[in-house]
Formats: sequence, structure tokens, C-alpha cells
Amino acid sequence: MLMVNGNLENGRLVIACALLVVGFFGNGHASTITVTLPQNGASSLTDSAIQVISRNAKNVDTVNITEDTGNTSVDTTVMSSTTSTTTTTTTTTTRPTSTTPSRPVDISCLPLNLMGEMDHLTQEEFTSKLTDSCRYDRLIKPVTTEPLTVRMQIDLTHIESSDPQQMKSYLYVQLIYMDNRLKYDTFSPRRGSIQGEEPLRNKIWVPHLTVKNERESALMGLDGTDVFVQILPNGNVTYSYRMTLTFYCWMNLQKFPFDYQTCAITWTSWSYDTSNLILKWMDVTPVQIASNLHLTEFVLDSYWTEESTVHTSFDTGGLAGNYSCLTFKFKLRREIGYYIMDYFLPSIFLVVTSWVTFWLQADASAPRAVLGTSTMLSFITLNGGLTKNLPKVSYIKASEIWFLGCSTFIFCSMAEFAFVNVIWRRRKQVELKKASSKYILRGAVTPSLNRKQMRRSESSSSLYKTRSCSSLDEKNHNENQISQNNYLTVHTFPPQMPCVPIIRTPTNGQDESITVDDDNSLPRSEKQAKEVHVTWTTMTPQEVAIWIDKRARIVFPVCFLFFNLVYWSFVYAL
Repeated sequence: MLMVNGNLENGRLVIACALLVVGFFGNGHASTITVTLPQNGASSLTDSAIQVISRNAKNVDTVNITEDTGNTSVDTTVMSSTTSTTTTTTTTTTRPTSTTPSRPVDISCLPLNLMGEMDHLTQEEFTSKLTDSCRYDRLIKPVTTEPLTVRMQIDLTHIESSDPQQMKSYLYVQLIYMDNRLKYDTFSPRRGSIQGEEPLRNKIWVPHLTVKNERESALMGLDGTDVFVQILPNGNVTYSYRMTLTFYCWMNLQKFPFDYQTCAITWTSWSYDTSNLILKWMDVTPVQIASNLHLTEFVLDSYWTEESTVHTSFDTGGLAGNYSCLTFKFKLRREIGYYIMDYFLPSIFLVVTSWVTFWLQADASAPRAVLGTSTMLSFITLNGGLTKNLPKVSYIKASEIWFLGCSTFIFCSMAEFAFVNVIWRRRKQVELKKASSKYILRGAVTPSLNRKQMRRSESSSSLYKTRSCSSLDEKNHNENQISQNNYLTVHTFPPQMPCVPIIRTPTNGQDESITVDDDNSLPRSEKQAKEVHVTWTTMTPQEVAIWIDKRARIVFPVCFLFFNLVYWSFVYAL
């Protein structure tokens, strides 16, 4: 310990400090220097004294500066050495003095520009001095007149669908910003960039960003977290890390599995609003996609970046305000190959298999029933495997339209079997007006109604009985003559008959042929019955059933082909 006490002028004080440092502490035995400065002189002489001592004393830990408030002279000088056993003490009687309490100054926390060049220090020693808590506060961002600009760049290495509404990705994130507190080009000019990992990251301030739509995220690493920090001599900081991110991607499944989905990852500042921090993408290549990037279910169709500002949901509190956001959006196209091979083609085969029943005999109930129900259950199971991992949504998806169409065809084939089986077991023959599809189906569906219609048609087309009468309006006929006329009893007359034809017989009792006055007097229905002769035919129930099965062999494939044409045109038109 060395104490220097007295009223010294500026130059003498500096010289005295320098001599003391060189003379007494050159060999590295001192730890503390106490200097008492004149009254009102501490402010002007402190920096000079500290600078001289710090540059020449290598092993000085503390410099105590005190200020003399009275008229004093040199009172006592005590010098102690650990290598000498002799202690010298000089005492002089003086007037009472008073001093202010000493103000300790730790030279290890001196401004770095007063400590000379530091190129000889190791990176650990240098970063310790550069980020010492007395010079650097890692809890606050760099002080700037404008909002601090943080530029961002990402490298997407992998992405996959972990859930129908979630995506999982692996990416590198790089943040670049300026921190003037870490500038060291003036006192360590020959030192290059400072590079380090997590220990260096824990010594400095770095931006705290969050992902708005994240489910979970974590820094990756084997032995530790994969963090990299680079500090340039001008104070430019590059902060990089590797992370895994699971984020929400709300999908519209109306066109599933022929859909396109747009997902986004949104970064935002956590604690600094736009008045303090602005996020921006790098001007050149803000997003890099790995060349070997391959998605298991999707194909990356396109991607782009956006910059925006969002308002928090809080109106009061520390987090209220507008915050800068960076958004990376990408468009995914779902791979259709898996669904074609594992869903659409098997469902087509099941529908075609259900048509095999049309080649089986209508009374073969067991095989036709088993084939129809098994194809229906198989198709329901196939569709359940497709939709079990999909979210339960209220709207109809494109896959459900296909399911409903194929289910309808399988169900109709089962209904056709039930229909022909009922016809096959009938005993009465089916009476048909004509052997055409219209009358066969009508006779098969409503056989009793068809027979009633046939009887009604036969009765209406038969010849009507007519009545003959004499010309009663003739003036020369008397009652006897009238009584000798022959009459034909008519049971019914058609309503459309305009007149009754008159049949004349001879009055002399001789047999002569009966003649009709005018053929035009016949009713129209009778003339039509003469012109059109209606023929009826009959078919056995077995013949009707076989006829329906033969037609179903053609109708079902044609209708299913038309359904496919409409469905796939609709899908690709979307």
C-alpha cells in the first residue's frame, strides 16, 4: 500500500504518480494506491492520475482518490514492502485537517480507450473486459436514436406434416444488427472478428423473437444448443441458431385430397414495440430452401415473404402497442399419387366387384347377398382408413362426394338383386301390352294394375251392340207395320256415338238380308278398333328377372363411367 498526501500542482501530481508507479510497483508487489488531491482538484486531476497509473502499473488493483478540504501540508508518508523487514515512519505536527471519504476507482472497469491496445489479450480475456457488467448491460438493447433494425434470414432444411392442422420444420435462423457497445476497432485494431457459441451468447444482448402460430419450438443441438455469435470490430453482431418448430397451419379441406394449402410462419418481437425495434428481411435471399428438401405428403409449390405491423390484444400494460412482424408464407400442393393407389383405385374395384351379382341367377340369394354386403362393408372400411386422421369438419369434402357416389352404386346393385329376387319368386305370368323396356318394367313393378288396364282396353276396343229400328218418322207407316219391325236390344251405347244406325227388314215376311243404310253411322271407337288391332303378350317372372339383370349389366357401367367423367372434370376444374 502506498499513500501520497499533499497539495500538488497538476504537473507535479502526474509526475509523482508516474514515479511512484515505476519506482514502487514496477516489480509487481503493490495492490493499492491512495492519492489525496487538493481541494476542488479531484475532478480535473482524477482522470490524468488514473490514466498514468493504469498504463504503467501492471499489478495495481485499486486506486483510492481523496480530496483535501483544508490547508494542509504533507503529513505522513507510509511505505510498506513485503520484501523488507524495516518500516520507516515520519511524523510531522500539522494543523487539523479534514478530508472527504475516499472514492474507490477500480481500474479494471476503466473505459477501454484508456487501457491501451489489447491485441495481446486472449479472446476470453478480451470478451470478458468488453462485456463486463460495469461497461455493458446485456439486459437492455443498444441505445440508438432511431428504432434498432434487426435483419433476418432463414434456411429451411426440412418440413413435414405432423398433423392435419400442424406442420413441423427444421430451420436455421440468422439475425443481424448493430451494437455500438461492442465496437473495439480503436483499442484492438489487429483483432479480427470474435466468434463464439452459447457462452458468448450469454454475455451479450440478443433480440428475443417469438413465433405467433407456434405449438412448440426448441433449439437443436447434440452436446448443447446450436448457437453461433459473430462480433465484427465495428460492432456488427450476427446471431444464428438452429431450431425445430411445430406450428399451426389451418387448412381448408373442401378439395381434399386435391387441395392446395397456404401456410405461414410469423416472427414478432417479444418485448420491444416498433418505437424501439424494427424487424426486416435481408435484402438479398431472405429465405433459402435446401436443395434436397422433400416433403412426404406435399410439394412446395411457391413461397414469399412479408413485413407487417400487428397490434397486441392488450391495450394497457408493458406489452401493449404495435409490434413488428416478419412472415414467411409458402404454398403446398398435396401429392395425389398415394390417394390414387390406396383409395380411388380400390374403391373402383369394389364397385365393379358388386356388379358380379348381375351374372348370378336371381334365385341365388346367398352368394348375391354375401357379395353385395361384403363389398359395401369393405368400401366403408377403406373410407374410414382415409378419414380417421382428418379433422371433423362440417363442410363436404371432395373425397366424401366420391364416397357417396360409389356407395350409391354398390347399394343400387344390392337393391337390384332384391328386386329381381322378388320377381323370380312370383307365380303369375306378367301380362304386357308390348315387349319393350317401358312395359316390362311397368308390368314387373305393378302387375295387377297392368292386368286391369289390359281388361279395360279390351272392353273398350270390342264391337258395340247396336239396335235396329224402322223409320218411325216415315209418314206412311202405321202401327201394324211398326209392330212387325224387328228390334236388336242394345245394352250400352258409347257416349261419343252420334246416331244409331237403322237396320231395315222386309215387311212381307220373306227372308232377305239385312242391310245398313250408312257405314258412317258406326261409332268412331268401333272404326278405330277395326283399324288398330291390339296384341298382348306374357312373360314368365323368371324371364323378366333375367331380362332386368341383362340390362343392369349395361346400365350400371355406363352410369358409373358418366359419374367418373363428371367427378374428375369437376376436380381438375377446381
